[in-house]
Amino acid sequence: MDFDEARETFLQPRPGAATPEIETPARRLRHVLEPLAMTSVWSAPAHEHLGKAGLDFLTGYVGGRACVLGDPSPGVVAATFAVFEPGLVGELWRQARATLGVEDLRAIRELAGGEGLRVALEGVDVAEVGRVTHALREALDAAGPADLAGRPLYAGLRDLAWPTDPHAALFHVATLYREHRGDAHLGACTAAGVDGLEANILTELRVGFDLYEYTGTRGWSPQAMDAALARLTARGWIADAALTPAGRAGREAIEVATDLAQARVLDALGDDLDELLVPLHRWADRVVAAGWFPPDPYKRAAG
Repeated sequence: MDFDEARETFLQPRPGAATPEIETPARRLRHVLEPLAMTSVWSAPAHEHLGKAGLDFLTGYVGGRACVLGDPSPGVVAATFAVFEPGLVGELWRQARATLGVEDLRAIRELAGGEGLRVALEGVDVAEVGRVTHALREALDAAGPADLAGRPLYAGLRDLAWPTDPHAALFHVATLYREHRGDAHLGACTAAGVDGLEANILTELRVGFDLYEYTGTRGWSPQAMDAALARLTARGWIADAALTPAGRAGREAIEVATDLAQARVLDALGDDLDELLVPLHRWADRVVAAGWFPPDPYKRAAG
């Protein structure tokens, strides 16, 4: 899939859609950091750099995320991504690695993300960018090495050198928070007896998508999706293509567990969180306005 195809598929607005309620501090932080963390995938500078390196949209996405793990097998990549069809994500990793080495994938990831934010945040005081980045980094440091447990993508990012460029550093800290929550979310799903495919279906129905509208973009076959739907129906979580009260409660419990797994970081941010959310929200809006992140509020809420 090239960049233009990805834009046509994923960057369409959803007229009249209401923004899903963002209920907790952890989710509010995730909401403003998600567009910043994805500039290495969606931004025009990312498209340019990935294309020059021989990567398209999908190999750039998978290669850019998985390279922080070192040089893992396709199965390991599929396990850490989880919500994508394993054969698809494994093959995309093979293709990315056949094109570039791990160090080059890491370098282009940082370059694409940093330059995307530099262009999107043109005119923003670099000192403010540095201040926000520093505060976010300090909270992660305060959470300490105990927060590495069960977080492979986050741990891989933590092992990378901090970028010296201020916009690349902002991108790096945004991705750290993204994977910190994402790794924990997969753990919460597993603990609830929910696999990656089932997690997609529960998320799309929770957010407001039609059944399979979101899940189908993750490479799953109709047969696999139907089987997952049957499992969730038998469990009493879905009926008539909608979440039952039990299903909504079960999906919310997963989100609560994910929030709890971020408690150390949120505690470290403390009273600074509300202040940090102001510029982060403004910067996220600029990324969306540039056309470098999906404007569909359902897509943003789904991750």
